[in-house]
Amino acid sequence: MLNLERLRTLDALARHGSVSGAAEALHVTTSAVSQQMGKLEREVDQQLLARNGRGVRLTDAGRLLAEHAGRILSQVELAQSDLEAHRGQVVGELRVAAFPTAARGLFPAALAALRSRHPALRVRSSELEPENGVAGVVRGDLDLAVVLDWYNKPMPLPEGLVKAPLLDDPAEVALPVGHRLAGREEVDLGEFAGDEWITWGEGEFCHEWLMFTLRSRGVEPLIGHRAAETHTQLNLVAAGLGVCIAPLLGRRPVPEGIVTVPLKQRVRRHVYVVWRADADRRPSIRAAVQALRDAAGTVS
Repeated sequence: MLNLERLRTLDALARHGSVSGAAEALHVTTSAVSQQMGKLEREVDQQLLARNGRGVRLTDAGRLLAEHAGRILSQVELAQSDLEAHRGQVVGELRVAAFPTAARGLFPAALAALRSRHPALRVRSSELEPENGVAGVVRGDLDLAVVLDWYNKPMPLPEGLVKAPLLDDPAEVALPVGHRLAGREEVDLGEFAGDEWITWGEGEFCHEWLMFTLRSRGVEPLIGHRAAETHTQLNLVAAGLGVCIAPLLGRRPVPEGIVTVPLKQRVRRHVYVVWRADADRRPSIRAAVQALRDAAGTVS
């Protein structure tokens, strides 16, 4: 009889490509991963892992069993979802993540509402950039993730995920009050050719969107500073160190010394929540989506 937890360990190894990555995803030690794999190899009487430099790789038998493990775990998830739906109660544990401004702007109200309405539900939350949130849901490390794409740069979603819209988040440009364009009713991105930008981290989805959008307007970006959180960016703007894109979600209160000016392009982020299709019937998923929608309805 194959042990489910050992199959889960094998699945995590296949998905993450390393013992340390699997251990982090499963919230266990690397030695625990190695022990589980050793037991699984004895159960099936075949070698599943082989040395690969300082790391390991799956053998042909390991890859074959990992494919079955993924399907088995998906069926277990579906069975748990059906049982939870049959019971009709919002109970158990829910692991959720959101990008930083959504965590700031939506999680306090949504998670407080879930605790009040469903005291038997335990929610664990974290901040993750959109790509990492999607990857966490695909791997099964997360049950839900709040993610985004931009009006002119959608984020591709893997098969097997379901999504629900939460809000369209308008974005403006944040300028120091003494900036030459601070008194305008609206501005064009092409007018910022000589300005330093305060942006997100290299390679992050929002940073790549900003680079793509500025270049499409004929502006080669000048990057002055990087910060993951909107309020850090805004405080750098208030200090006169550059300009930044300021979405409405999570930016209030705006620091003194700043004005935000609408863009002629009417820039918006589409904010939505994603989860796995095989968990679609879970009452806890539906309750969390509704709580997030309620919280999104208060953003203004």
